[in-house]
Amino acid sequence: MLPDISREQIEREYESAKALYAKIGVDTDAALDTLASTPISLHCWQGDDVKGFEVHEGEVPGGGIMAIGNYPGPAVNADMLRQDAEKALALIPGKKRFNLHAIYAETNGVPVDRDAIKPEHFAKWIEWAKKQGICLDFNPTFFGHPLAAQATLSSGDEKIRRFWVEHDKACRRIAEAMGRAQGSPCVVNHWIPDGAKDQPYDRLSPRKRLIASLDEIFAEPIDSAYCRDAVECKLFGLGSEDYVVGSHEFYMGYAMTHKNVNLCLDMGHFHPTETIHDKISSILCFKERLLLHVSRGIRWDSDHVVILNDDIRNLFQQVVRGGFLNKIDIALDFFDASINRIGAWVIGTRAAQKGLLAALVEPRVLLESYEKADDGAMRLALLEELKTFPVGAVWNKFCLASNVPAGAAWMNDLLDYDRNVIKRR
Repeated sequence: MLPDISREQIEREYESAKALYAKIGVDTDAALDTLASTPISLHCWQGDDVKGFEVHEGEVPGGGIMAIGNYPGPAVNADMLRQDAEKALALIPGKKRFNLHAIYAETNGVPVDRDAIKPEHFAKWIEWAKKQGICLDFNPTFFGHPLAAQATLSSGDEKIRRFWVEHDKACRRIAEAMGRAQGSPCVVNHWIPDGAKDQPYDRLSPRKRLIASLDEIFAEPIDSAYCRDAVECKLFGLGSEDYVVGSHEFYMGYAMTHKNVNLCLDMGHFHPTETIHDKISSILCFKERLLLHVSRGIRWDSDHVVILNDDIRNLFQQVVRGGFLNKIDIALDFFDASINRIGAWVIGTRAAQKGLLAALVEPRVLLESYEKADDGAMRLALLEELKTFPVGAVWNKFCLASNVPAGAAWMNDLLDYDRNVIKRR
């Protein structure tokens, strides 16, 4: 068993850390209040390896998304996924949301194709979210379907393109219903896998068709108070290594010319040596909002579990330093089937929160004074010293206030759940 940390020890260490941070002008109580009010949207697809619960008649050919690994015990139905999600939510401090894909509809055993899904097919999810005290986000599912083998919204086959347009429209109606039920906008992220493995001759026509599809989809009168749209770019994918219709340049251009459509930046969707933190302030010079998919790519868009690395630190530094927290929607997007799936949820979310906390306890006034004085050495020196400041004591206080295990003690709950629930499925 990993040792728990007593309330007395957490309080004592926090008071010491609070006093130290105060000497450099940081109010840790205010930082904790901000952290507690900043939601992170957990992605449902970590719990079942992106399979969903659609009812099919026979095999389902078509493009898909690959989750690597075969750790035992993935959720095989919605009740099981909700049970696993509840365990993860209980081990994560702060404010959470839950992000669904369209393939997680519950249709009572009746096949319902994606262009015909309705809010009623997500009624149990809406009810569950209310009981958990969380809000839902949503995603159309443009993969793992017979009509997704080649292209979806950019397809040259009008029948195929029409099917996916109607699917996306249905998803926005579902999101609007979710938003009304929860009294908070449901963030809808639109991502399609369309592209080519090798050297297409015509790169323009698919993009023109995608524009036409998106224009029709977003023209439907959905209340933006309850449905918040974003489009997600990608550098490449398996089977689309040479050409992706929805590239960064394409979707950035689309978002910039469509007021109510935001851009989604996924940390794994760019060149392996390209990070997204410098893009945030650039985009928010021109857009009101931005959706972030927090992930970890290793040499490619491999969707590894988020850890507290430099990429995460840099990401949240730019969000906080720019004063952008009220302009950012934060969601997770990774799926690792090689490890305990509940553990992946908890590790990734807590790491993202730690990255945000580290940014919130930076001494902004002091760092800005060094920069204005052109004192680069002092600025760099302080940034380095901050790396060993007792942010862990502040984090443990956050866990205590949220009534979740502090330090590594949460791992005991995970081990118990793994042995007594996961391994017995």
